[in-house]
Amino acid sequence: MAPEVTRLGQLQLRPSPLRPDCRAEQRLFLWRGVNTPPSSTIDNPVIRHLASVASHASLRDTASYGSGLRKFHLFCDIFSIPEAHRLPATYPVLHSFVLWAVTDPDPLDPALATGTPFEPVSCIVARKYLSAVRAWHLAQGWPPPLSDEDNVRINWSLRGLANIQQSRRSRPPRPPVTLPMLVALKATLDLSDPFDACIWAMSSCAFYGMMRFGEVSVASRSAFDGSLHLKRRDVQFGSDLHSQPYAKLSLPSAKTAKPGEVQQVFVNEQGDSCPLEALRNLAAIVPASADDPLFSWRDRNGDIRPMTKNAALKRVNAIFLAWGWGTAYGHSFRIGGASYFLAKKVDPEIVRLAGRWRSLAYEAYIRAFEQISSKHLANIEATDAATSRVG
Repeated sequence: MAPEVTRLGQLQLRPSPLRPDCRAEQRLFLWRGVNTPPSSTIDNPVIRHLASVASHASLRDTASYGSGLRKFHLFCDIFSIPEAHRLPATYPVLHSFVLWAVTDPDPLDPALATGTPFEPVSCIVARKYLSAVRAWHLAQGWPPPLSDEDNVRINWSLRGLANIQQSRRSRPPRPPVTLPMLVALKATLDLSDPFDACIWAMSSCAFYGMMRFGEVSVASRSAFDGSLHLKRRDVQFGSDLHSQPYAKLSLPSAKTAKPGEVQQVFVNEQGDSCPLEALRNLAAIVPASADDPLFSWRDRNGDIRPMTKNAALKRVNAIFLAWGWGTAYGHSFRIGGASYFLAKKVDPEIVRLAGRWRSLAYEAYIRAFEQISSKHLANIEATDAATSRVG
């Protein structure tokens, strides 16, 4: 029996007592198998408790792993993989899983015209899915399911699938949000409305702070966690050595942060689209306690609600489309901010540090270059002639 399809077109997992309904970040520990793992400690309750505590603390961002684990069990449901073969999983099962996960079926291929449901992802995402299944094994007390040789063979298949993807559905780079788009966004939003005030604050901070959109939003209302997401107390206003004002956002958790590391994001005054003013406006329009979400709004009942990523992008894109621009994605603000600063000739190393990139970000530079190429490459002949006359 094939999995059901939800109203939004997403395939639905079959209900199972082994996989209780829980938040994505809890699946690694709450979703179980029917087999009993080998003992990894001595038979002592204190030691077993310490092992459990250590296991739970070994990962910080388990929500993305939860998504990969859901996809793995969806594959198992579709192809009737028995529970006993899911944990621990074998190389044939996991190899088959990535083949299915990456395949975008050709409707003209008769071998794929069997009614098998697919939810294709990129090869990069498929590798993350394998990491999720590996983490699930470790969290449940099992050794890693794949050997080095197994990974070599899977990577061989993924390389071929990547070549197919590249030739069939090469996706253009995600567009950056530009300064005119940011200005239009502010002009359209009602900054006296709690929802719009929150949208503007998070958009301005994501752009000028070069932040991932997941750092200024949550996946769902129930997903807010003060140990992972920005709270009102996590923003501080101050002045630098040049008496210029700034706001410091202290991220409790970040994609590139080490466990327990707090990363700092600094945003500065920026004229009419200033993120500092956006934050102050949000505080005035949506009063909240120190432990409430930083980017939050009040509903009709007066309840504080964290801003979800989907709701924010829906509002933002409705405005962008009305102005004649295409669809923006969560990363568009981060890319756009980096492109803007690079176009203004800010030192690339400063952009890298401010954006918290581990290396110089190629995608950001290529977008910036197309905006400033004329400053470096246009009218070279005229410039040389002028220089020779001076000489």
